[in-house]
Amino acid sequence: MGSQPDFIVVAGLSGAGRSTVADTLEDLGWFVIDNLPPSLLASAAELLTATDSSVERLALVAGSHEYQEDLLSFLQELRSSTTRVSVVFLDAPTDVLLRRYDQTRRRHPLDASTSSVTEAIAQERELLEPIRHEADVVIETGDLIVHELKARVVEVFGDGDREQLMQTTIMSFGFKHGVPPEADLVFDCRFLPNPHWIPELRPLTGLDQEVRNYVVEQPSTVAFIDHLVPLLEFLIPSYVAEGKAYLTIAFGCTGGWHRSVAIAEEFGRILAESGHSLRTRHRDLESKEI
Repeated sequence: MGSQPDFIVVAGLSGAGRSTVADTLEDLGWFVIDNLPPSLLASAAELLTATDSSVERLALVAGSHEYQEDLLSFLQELRSSTTRVSVVFLDAPTDVLLRRYDQTRRRHPLDASTSSVTEAIAQERELLEPIRHEADVVIETGDLIVHELKARVVEVFGDGDREQLMQTTIMSFGFKHGVPPEADLVFDCRFLPNPHWIPELRPLTGLDQEVRNYVVEQPSTVAFIDHLVPLLEFLIPSYVAEGKAYLTIAFGCTGGWHRSVAIAEEFGRILAESGHSLRTRHRDLESKEI
């Protein structure tokens, strides 16, 4: 699409995936406003130009068919300014929308003024045609599952980095304090030689270079890393493709001070150098007792 817009308007048929697109944009760092009345559109747009504003990218989800004329006027004004704006329109075949309404048991916004859901969809499609005509991107969601729709949004607005959708955490912990309930993958490092039994290393932690060298240079650690890195390189993109929002990879030792900390740091370094976006957390480091 060239340079990224400053402002996105998400419109489309009810049931075509507006909420999914809004959630995905929010995960990508957009400030998302859902179903804002037209009278407040100009105020929302001012967030982009205010000198003291921290909002750099704003997405408006136009969820109501009632205000399409006002929305069109707003778009014309916005496009005449220096703001870069992109309109995304979501569409789907009527039979798909009918099936989605049947599965969710939700009421169509226009069902009060029509005799059937089919008629309501047809009426909404007609009302939204002017907005569809203004769209820069039209996404047909009839054949897309949720994860595929998210991937399409990332492809268009996320600089091609699908991993932005998932927050990956490398964690160390001590089994004596319990396994972290948020951990998705748990690896037991208690098979590695323990620095605790080395007098000069006992007061230190896995953040100290002496402990890291001791742990990482062990033959068993080298083999462990050689086996596990390819597995994680396979799993992380697979979890992203599945649409997972959070992934926590936890390494545990007895107290959570030496081996697990050193191993978590080493895997964090290796995966970061491979281009993965992640953060490292040492859950039990502050509980260390000498």
